[in-house]
Amino acid sequence: MKYPHLMMLAALVAVALVCTFSLNSYYVFVLANVALITIVGVGLNILLGLSGQISFGHVGFYAIGAYTVAVLTTQAGWSFWPAWLAGALFSGVAGALVALPALRAKGPYLAMITIAFSFIVQHAVIEMEGVTGGQNGIMGVMAPSLHESWSPEQNIAVLAVLTAAAMLLVYVLISRGTWGAAMRAVKDSEVAAESVGINPLAAKTMAFALSALMAGLAGGLFAPLSGFVTPDTFSFMQSILFVLVVIIGGAGFIAGPVIGAIILGVLPELLASLESHRLLFFGGLLLVVLLVAPNGLMGWLTAWKGRRSGDGDTDPLPASDVEPVLDTRLRHGLEVRGLSMTFGGVKAVSGLNLDVPAAAVSSLIGPNGAGKTTVLNMLSGFYRPTDGGFSLTDIALQTEGAWRIARRGVARTYQTSQLFDSLSVEENVALAACRGHLGTVLRGGPFRSRAVRQRARALLSFCGYHGDPALPASQLPHVDRRLVEIARALALDPEVLLLDEPAAGLSREDTDRLGDLLTAVAAAGIAVLVVEHDMELVMSVSDQVIVLDTGTLLAAGNAAEVQANPEVRKAYLGDSGDLLAAASRHPPQGPELLGVSRLVAGYGAEPVLHGINLKIRQGEMVALLGANGAGKSTLMRVLSGLHPAQSGGVHLNGEVLNTMPAEKIAGRGVVLVPEGRQVFPELSVLDNIRLGGFLHAEDREARVQGMLERFPRLRERQHQRAGLLSGGEQQMLALARGLMAKPRVLLLDEPSLGLAPKIIAELFEVLDQLRREDMTILLVDQMAALALALADRAYVIEGGRVVAQGTADEIRANVDLANAYLGNAAPTPATG
Repeated sequence: MKYPHLMMLAALVAVALVCTFSLNSYYVFVLANVALITIVGVGLNILLGLSGQISFGHVGFYAIGAYTVAVLTTQAGWSFWPAWLAGALFSGVAGALVALPALRAKGPYLAMITIAFSFIVQHAVIEMEGVTGGQNGIMGVMAPSLHESWSPEQNIAVLAVLTAAAMLLVYVLISRGTWGAAMRAVKDSEVAAESVGINPLAAKTMAFALSALMAGLAGGLFAPLSGFVTPDTFSFMQSILFVLVVIIGGAGFIAGPVIGAIILGVLPELLASLESHRLLFFGGLLLVVLLVAPNGLMGWLTAWKGRRSGDGDTDPLPASDVEPVLDTRLRHGLEVRGLSMTFGGVKAVSGLNLDVPAAAVSSLIGPNGAGKTTVLNMLSGFYRPTDGGFSLTDIALQTEGAWRIARRGVARTYQTSQLFDSLSVEENVALAACRGHLGTVLRGGPFRSRAVRQRARALLSFCGYHGDPALPASQLPHVDRRLVEIARALALDPEVLLLDEPAAGLSREDTDRLGDLLTAVAAAGIAVLVVEHDMELVMSVSDQVIVLDTGTLLAAGNAAEVQANPEVRKAYLGDSGDLLAAASRHPPQGPELLGVSRLVAGYGAEPVLHGINLKIRQGEMVALLGANGAGKSTLMRVLSGLHPAQSGGVHLNGEVLNTMPAEKIAGRGVVLVPEGRQVFPELSVLDNIRLGGFLHAEDREARVQGMLERFPRLRERQHQRAGLLSGGEQQMLALARGLMAKPRVLLLDEPSLGLAPKIIAELFEVLDQLRREDMTILLVDQMAALALALADRAYVIEGGRVVAQGTADEIRANVDLANAYLGNAAPTPATG
């Protein structure tokens, strides 16, 4: 804890106590009420500020605490103190019981469940007339006596102020400890939290129970403060007030509930003469705060001061204490037998058998839709296999949840890095080192220990991160996020490390360093399984390369064996067969229509596209080929205006496009049919097609009928919701929608992705017909052979650069095409 926080809290308590004994009874009552609101606000700050859950039903827990004290002291003869404790415990238990089913819901559904709970409590109080007094409530609730010379208001005010201070200290202890870090991690990414061994339901339930307990504590003091309790006292508007305390003060900040409680506790008294307009003032205040300070007043103050909140500060470690260490010991690999996964009747993975040996790098490769990420999701527990299983040290894991599998020793990273952005770099790794064992709630636990912090910094150094360990993870550049995520996975001291496209977005130099890191990790005995599309990396570091195609094992062996395998080459490059045997190619005769000059673009400091040059003539079909991650989709997004270019130019018939917004580029006639179809699932097929003609309303209905004639399947389903169509039908719909925009250049991004061979054949017949109609098309597709069977010319992209270009026949015979998908031949790495 930072001593300034303690001193400020002590000063605030002293001021409140002085006011308690120097003001009249009315203002002492107001002061006590502010303290009670603060207690509830602190509890909601745990729920909302730490775990990211929201409750509009906390008045229910407040009522449980109040009625427990009222009933036990007036009817059961209990003294205040055990009754107060019982009320808090009843509220905490009720919070846990509500949380267990409720927290399986998210967002507005969780909010509605908590609202329903508050109404249930209020109406239960009314119906239990024999115990609670029904609508009349319970009168004569006496205040405890701390000192015989103090008034009842002063007794409660002192007790409320001291309790509020104690709850603030509890919040500080929780937020700085392992439980607080786990709650923040769950708020940032439940998926990543499970992958480091944290049970999200346990973390959220604990937050809910603690929050409810604090509301019960406050309610137990409210009953003797007011002297009576009635159902109308605990209305839904009181719940709204509690939430506003945290939002206005600032969720996640220590002082947030105090500031919010002072404002919302005092403001009603200042507006007492304007009772009928009170809600109007509350609404206006909330609107102003959300517009000016969306993170609350404390968030605004912290941003204004230009410094980070000190809730998670760490003590610096001497540099001599930090050494790059990764324990070398005998570990075990994964055994996978008959692993299968079915989604709605579609087999994503079928009967997969493979071994991931310890102390070796195994790479899992395959074309788009092969099932690679599905395999990783099963091995890490995020999907439960429909058949088959996998084991580690002879323990079957296929029925275990993700957080249990992580504790067993299976760690993973993600295709899009999922760090805990509200934690620092060091805290990300330190939390993972706890392996989900969070300790007691009010102690720092292993997360705060010096040994864990030393290990966290050692792992960061080992992985090549040399930045500030106290830097918030949200401020990291892309490369460092990759390194920190790997360090976090290694903090679990795993048996197996699963990596999903770790080289995505990295420069060649960074990718080479990543390869050295993977080799070093395997040398420590860890079984490494990598899903990666950078074939140069795969072929240089892999002891074993495993190839999937349509969810089945196609080949396995060392790099040289896999590269030479004709079935692997066919899977990556495709085979036109006789699908388009009748297609006749004609040499392009038209002028240049779309040009790309020295185009550079990316998603961070390191570009994805490095000086791309393309030329597409009128009436020409051009294929853009390359492995996943080569930059093809990024180029399509830049051409359509969905992603900005860093430098270079794009022009259509001499007009510069790359300075225009996407809608204007579409209006000029450059129309994208995106990867993954992206139809509007809730709209009908007919409405989807009509929306394609939004910019060209003339003769739209006639063109709609033309699309239905071109795609007979869509005519049959024109009144169905688009979300109910099959994948092939959705691709036809996306293409029809694109054609409705009257494209001068049609950009097709992976139209065959995830489609069955028969549907692919139908799709390419449609594309061949468009080519015959002199439609200008830029085609990106994983089925290279089919694309080349249609295209007039082709470009091959590797690492964001054009490595080959020419006619379709020239590219088909060019070794650079195979190398772009499967990498250059490399010596077989030594095993182990």
